[in-house]
Amino acid sequence: QVQLVESGGGLVQPGGSLRLSCLASGSRFRLTDMGWYRQAPGIERELVARITTGLSINYDESVKGRFTISRDNAKNTVYLQMNSLKTEDTAVYYCNQISYSPPGVYWGQGTQVTVSS
Repeated sequence: QVQLVESGGGLVQPGGSLRLSCLASGSRFRLTDMGWYRQAPGIERELVARITTGLSINYDESVKGRFTISRDNAKNTVYLQMNSLKTEDTAVYYCNQISYSPPGVYWGQGTQVTVSS
């Protein structure tokens, strides 16, 4: 059974930084694509960043230059380093995994990030 557990959310002032972590279990981590999504109240869940098995990375335009996604296959963990945070980054952040063998899509429970002065 695949489980994704996020951590690292919290309250931060504008301009501050946070690092989110997502620990995966129950899958062949190195053979999965990992991503971070976010959902603010009244807005559809949106992709923030994704890193593939081959280490290809893509970001939403709104976070380019501020956020960095990375993965540590030895620790079954994906990270999202968030710098220069803005109030509009406030949302619940979800870890996402796409598995190809066997195929499946999985979500974490989410972690709240609040950017406010």
